[in-house]
Amino acid sequence: AHAQLFVGPEGSGTLPMALALAREVLCNTAGINEAQKKAGHSKCDHFNHPDLHFVFPVAASEIAKTKPISDEYASEIRLFLKEQVYGNLFDWYQLIGTEKKQGNISVDEARDIAQKLSLKSYEGGYKVMLIWGIEKMNAAAANKLLKLLEEPPAKTLFILIAENEDQLLATMKSRCQITYFKKLTDAHIISGLKSAGANELEAKKLAIEAEGNFNKALDLYKKDSEELRLGEWFVFWVRAAFKAKGNKGA
Repeated sequence: AHAQLFVGPEGSGTLPMALALAREVLCNTAGINEAQKKAGHSKCDHFNHPDLHFVFPVAASEIAKTKPISDEYASEIRLFLKEQVYGNLFDWYQLIGTEKKQGNISVDEARDIAQKLSLKSYEGGYKVMLIWGIEKMNAAAANKLLKLLEEPPAKTLFILIAENEDQLLATMKSRCQITYFKKLTDAHIISGLKSAGANELEAKKLAIEAEGNFNKALDLYKKDSEELRLGEWFVFWVRAAFKAKGNKGA
């Protein structure tokens, strides 16, 4: 199918799998020799293949102050994919400094998508449009994208990623082949944590706490989860309060 929709909970691997599929499609087209395939793999692994296009929710920031679109955050999304490919949208908003704003995919973005896909591919094969957080696309943008899904440009693959398919237009879902992702097993999370440097005992403990969410498992391993940050702040506040009361002779 020309349009794939990956639906799964946070930390289930929808984005890494989308990147793997894009890499396979772009680098294994008929007629590509081994040298071209190797060069293509390198470009995909560095997230700068000219026929791989990324779209994701954004908001106005110091980087893009008015009518922001994904291309203005190209350096930031490459860093995110390299370091937090299992991350969630809040992690992304933190990276670009917009965590207090609601990111979205706007009609300006939809126009940019249409413009890119109207052009021929740089390398003569497929073009891949990967849209992460598709449920954050506003109505005007969704209607424009729907037209592209109904009449897709030649040799174009859409990979849409969502956590909540209920927020998507039924007409959009009907034009996609949907793949549902489950939460990861403890065994997979343990394996991933051990690759990240955790020992066996630590990995098993964190896998149970993560409940199938590899992003949460990594946060816990790095001592950087939202729960831990809130806990540390609470301890700091309590100690400060007791110190203040002690200074007053209470």
